Amino acid sequence: MSMLFPEVQVAPPGPRAREIIALDRQYASPSYIKEYPLVVDRGEGPWVYDVDGNRFLDFMAGIAVASTGHAHPHVVSAIKSAAERFLHICGTDFYYDSFAQICARLASYLPAMGPKKVFLTNSGTEAVEGALKLARHHTRRQYVVAFKGGFHGRTYGAISLNSSKVAQRAFFGPLLPGILHIPYANPYRSEGGGDEASHPARLLEKEYFVNHVDPREVAAIFVEPILGEGGYVVPPVGFLEELRRICDEHGILLVFDEVQSGIGRTGKMFAAEHFGVMPDILLSAKGIASGMPLGAIVAKESVMSWPRGSHGSTYGGNPVCCAAALATLDVVEGLLDQVRETGDYLQAGLRALKARHPVIGDVRGVGLMVGAEFVKPGTLEPASAYVGELEQLAFQKGVLLLSCGKSTIRFAPPLVVGKHEVDVLLGVLEACLVELDARHWAAGKV
Repeated sequence: MSMLFPEVQVAPPGPRAREIIALDRQYASPSYIKEYPLVVDRGEGPWVYDVDGNRFLDFMAGIAVASTGHAHPHVVSAIKSAAERFLHICGTDFYYDSFAQICARLASYLPAMGPKKVFLTNSGTEAVEGALKLARHHTRRQYVVAFKGGFHGRTYGAISLNSSKVAQRAFFGPLLPGILHIPYANPYRSEGGGDEASHPARLLEKEYFVNHVDPREVAAIFVEPILGEGGYVVPPVGFLEELRRICDEHGILLVFDEVQSGIGRTGKMFAAEHFGVMPDILLSAKGIASGMPLGAIVAKESVMSWPRGSHGSTYGGNPVCCAAALATLDVVEGLLDQVRETGDYLQAGLRALKARHPVIGDVRGVGLMVGAEFVKPGTLEPASAYVGELEQLAFQKGVLLLSCGKSTIRFAPPLVVGKHEVDVLLGVLEACLVELDARHWAAGKV
């Protein structure tokens, strides 16, 4: 593919985009967020084209989903082939090859976990819900530990685990009982434990297990090995090691929510590999099938002990989605070295920008799961409004970005990006920063 650049010929939203947006606003639920007026017509690799002919560089991949890029030929071919054979038969009740193959493939990763069983879902949220059921059923315990800043989805069990944005929980109560929230280890902010990796674990043992709940009643600890929606925070290695120790000592299940961090996003198939800590249950979705709806609960064989009929799904493990997932894994396995190399290059470029723009407080990440946290210069106060403006301005200049946490821009592009696309991103990003800095200085905001 030739080296492409963003091309915005018609200021978005253009005339065709406005028609579609108007129709959407008339009939679609108002709960949808709609970050900016992007109306997609097609995509190719890391590039997205809107209905008015504009070309955008995609550095958010449909929220870290389009792992192989848009319309990867190997994945599209697998989808077409599967669709021509049969669209549905229900994997809960019957058998087909692609279902068995993807379960076997997922069970082959993280060999240090030991023998595994796999349950297929339609989404990451469903994987979380199923894991909650599994953990309580297997342990016969009721309490679950989750983390401040965590995000696990939008169904009832998932929002009960969430602690990132109040809008996800407001007026939906009563939520699932028995959920305890403790701080996440954030090296950049002292309230998450600072540089002392064991702080959240010590709080759990010395405070919660003494004054709030007996650890013999705790079924599971749900944790994102790298915090996603909460700000793309990479914890110290000791944080996960301490959680593993606590779980082992008290018979608690350790559940890694790798819905966003898994499937090659970090340059390993799963982020757990970077930390050398294995969970009892691992959850996957997002990039697993390049955008087709699929998720998975991957559990130790000894843990996936629920009996026949205790859990199921009509569509989970749909044959077309399974075919897409097998093709996706083929592609991703060949990209892991490139992901690590490109991710290092991206972080180096962002740190160079940080040296010139004090509004960037921190750059962090692993592979192509990278965050830049924006703060009011000289403080740790989140520059939330600035990030909102940056996201919108980048869109107008032809780069697709999304924020997370209070004031972090996440960089989670398709895994097929290379140094050229990173250079394009950094050039547009610096142009945006220069423009925004001048705007904020003039308005006395910075």
